[in-house]
Amino acid sequence: MKKTYRLSILLLTLFLTNFIYGQSKVFDNLTMNSEILNMERNYAIYLPPDYETSSRSYPVLYLLHGLGDDQTGWIQFGEVKKIADNSIINGKATPMIIVMPDANTGRVGYFNMPSKDWMYEDFFFNELMPHVESKYRIKSEKKFRAISGLSMGGGGTFTYALHRLDLFSAAAPLSAATGSLNVEESLERIKRYGIEFTRAEMEFLLKTNHPLELIDNIPLKKLNSIRWFIDCGDDDYLYEDNSLIHIAFSKKGINHEYRVRDGAHTWTYWRESLPKVLEFISMGFHQY
Repeated sequence: MKKTYRLSILLLTLFLTNFIYGQSKVFDNLTMNSEILNMERNYAIYLPPDYETSSRSYPVLYLLHGLGDDQTGWIQFGEVKKIADNSIINGKATPMIIVMPDANTGRVGYFNMPSKDWMYEDFFFNELMPHVESKYRIKSEKKFRAISGLSMGGGGTFTYALHRLDLFSAAAPLSAATGSLNVEESLERIKRYGIEFTRAEMEFLLKTNHPLELIDNIPLKKLNSIRWFIDCGDDDYLYEDNSLIHIAFSKKGINHEYRVRDGAHTWTYWRESLPKVLEFISMGFHQY
């Protein structure tokens, strides 16, 4: 009898939730043409529960995957639909659109590599963002745009936010892979993944993309125009790199949240991080 009662309550809750909010949707194999990369690129998108039943525009989160994954990583392993739905329905997060690009290109990172005639960052800002923000009802002001990502995508989050402080109101790098400022160490790290750069290429990448290099050349007021949320597990092999960035941010006076929880470089950790990220960026969206 108790089981039947609980089942009835669950079904009623699901019915009312769908009636009030509608159904969220995820599309995980969308494509667009890139003239910059001279190819088609994939992306995925999450549309919040009330998207189909409203005519309003929504804030947006760009959510970057890690090395070896693609635009489906946050959907398949990160359970973004379930987590975002729960956060929105429970009032922890505001309804938002989540865009997940595909950087599984055979080349590491979200960065421009002029020496290899590869300009992924230019594609992201000049083609992907205008494409999705014109196709979907997305608020295009800085105050309604955020970026986050894990591992390689965490490194991309730091770089994109620091390169384009005019575009993002919040940045939440998770277990960020930024590389070491020691060129030899960074070359050795990347070699473990079967990827090789010349010394000159690595020096260029670190100089133009590493957060510890970038913050030295940016006024504090501009750095603090972004709300920062840095999160890395205490058993993560990238813990030291993320700790050094936290220390550097603190010394420079950059306002930021720094979270260390029990966990390693795993999807278990990132699934637990995502609700906190959604709540953090929503607090900024709600300020305006």
